[in-house]
Amino acid sequence: MNTAFEIPNGDETITVELTIKEAMALSGGIRFRPESKVALSAKKKVKKVLDRKMLPHSDRIPYHTLDL
Repeated sequence: MNTAFEIPNGDETITVELTIKEAMALSGGIRFRPESKVALSAKKKVKKVLDRKMLPHSDRIPYHTLDL
């Protein structure tokens, strides 16, 4: 079963700063020891940038909308 869906702004570009080791780990060309956590660090960096791009206002609490 194939379901088609669109990613909003999917053609926009993002910039992620990675070390050479992190880039190699993500590209799948090199495997590092699991305890080095190089790939995990790289994935976290990419996820952080994607979250900021896709959910730019999620880290702010809209205090003016709260009924206190």
